[in-house]
Amino acid sequence: MKIQESAENYLETILVLKKKNGVVRSIDIANDLGVSKPSVSVAMKNLRNGEYIEMDKEGYITLLDKGREIAEKIYERHTFLTDWLTSIGVDPAVAAETAEADACRIEHVISAETFTAMKKTLKTK
Repeated sequence: MKIQESAENYLETILVLKKKNGVVRSIDIANDLGVSKPSVSVAMKNLRNGEYIEMDKEGYITLLDKGREIAEKIYERHTFLTDWLTSIGVDPAVAAETAEADACRIEHVISAETFTAMKKTLKTK
């Protein structure tokens, strides 16, 4: 099932925040993404209903298997594409504003076939 880009971004953010902080709450997501708490609340409800995440009574968010699978796929694409864009000449000093932002857009639209081919080609060089 294909989910929307915004849902992929939320799942990826949950994964990254969990790695960084050990726990994730809605406020952490709002702060990281620069979105409102009500927006996060709606997104978390949709992700819970889709069985991508669960939230305990204290408000801590955990990725369920299918949410983790999507988050890891998007995160792999994001890190690979950021590194690749930097390697082809995007200035590392502005990578957060350019390579990271471009990678974030590309990661959602690139096909699995093209991404796999890119990884193969770039690993053989």
